[in-house]
Amino acid sequence: MIKSIITTKMNKIIFLSIFTTSITFGQQSEKAIFKKEPVSYYQHTIVKTLNGSFDTKEETKLKVDYQNTNFPTDPELYKTVWYSNLISQGNTGTCWSFSTSSFMESEVKRITGEEVDLSEMYTVYWEYVERMKYFIQNKGKMHLGEGAETNSIPKIMELYGAVPYSAYNGKRSHELFHNHEQMFEKIEELFNSIKDNQDWDEEKAVNNIKIVLNRFIGEVPKEVIISGKTMTPKEYLSSLKIQPSDYVNFMSLMEAPYYEKAVYDVPDNWWRSDNYNNIPLEDFITLIQESLKKGYSISIGGDVSEPGFDKITQTATIPKFDIESKYINESSRQLRFSNGATTDDHAMHLIGYYEKENGENWFLIKDSGSGSRNAGEQSNKFGYYFMNEDYIKLKMMSFTVHKDAAQLFLDKMK
Repeated sequence: MIKSIITTKMNKIIFLSIFTTSITFGQQSEKAIFKKEPVSYYQHTIVKTLNGSFDTKEETKLKVDYQNTNFPTDPELYKTVWYSNLISQGNTGTCWSFSTSSFMESEVKRITGEEVDLSEMYTVYWEYVERMKYFIQNKGKMHLGEGAETNSIPKIMELYGAVPYSAYNGKRSHELFHNHEQMFEKIEELFNSIKDNQDWDEEKAVNNIKIVLNRFIGEVPKEVIISGKTMTPKEYLSSLKIQPSDYVNFMSLMEAPYYEKAVYDVPDNWWRSDNYNNIPLEDFITLIQESLKKGYSISIGGDVSEPGFDKITQTATIPKFDIESKYINESSRQLRFSNGATTDDHAMHLIGYYEKENGENWFLIKDSGSGSRNAGEQSNKFGYYFMNEDYIKLKMMSFTVHKDAAQLFLDKMK
């Protein structure tokens, strides 16, 4: 999922904000403001590392004025599952792989008690190969981007297994952070050339995409050595006790029948997967809450380009000038998805929850993006977002979880 902010979307957000504000503004303490966002971790750390310079311009954006508002931004407040180290996706659009690889690492710990560090780029490599196959088979009718969905990890694991990070890190020796800028340019050129020339030779196309991938992130290993034992990637996956078919996907949209499987209709679902269990919003949020309480984490994705998604406080809330909490429901959720105000931007690992004394629910998010790192490496907030339940209800659109956590809802499926 890659964040893509377009003028049309911003106009719709501003329209919704102005419309709602005219009705309820006198009842709230929050207001919309335009303010400058300071130079970010992405600029002063990641970009600087890649090319030695960065843009010092501060961007002015529509945000929420939360002056003197206290949020639960201490990770210690949250009851969490076990989760692996906080790592950065660098200058890439591969949040889907980082979030769901982290999710799978938590699953290995839950199932076996073992702590593992999986290679995110192993999945990215084979995802591009599968993308090329689909592109050829469908004569170029496919969205091409760096993004994918959380269900891509189980799909790739089923086909190609997995390897530890130590066996395949997907970085060149001089790189401190992953950087796919040049690689994706070459990938786009290859895809466009195939389409322009109507050259639908699948074997040739797959070989060519592998050449590009091998150049930039390295050739994937055919075997790995674990505790002195040589294994194929599929054998390694089996040793982790991970069954890809055990992982199920959920969405909640009125545009498809509830309790039936449907296509999550967003560009990064490039393979048009229709294996999303579509459930009512009440079930959607209940499943998330109950999964965490039972010790299951979740790989979740949705919209992070909202005024209430703040990369300074690292919080995600829905301001009242957008919509009051009591009006967040299936209709308001669908409205924003249908008119483009809700987009499919980013995937994260949902690892914990916290219930305030007033009954307000918050969720702890482990994130690979740079926005969650603006507090600085010395801060205990580094690498986290703190998300209010209302934000999940309105703006988080799909997730992947183990089937055992979801059996009650799977039993309702037709």
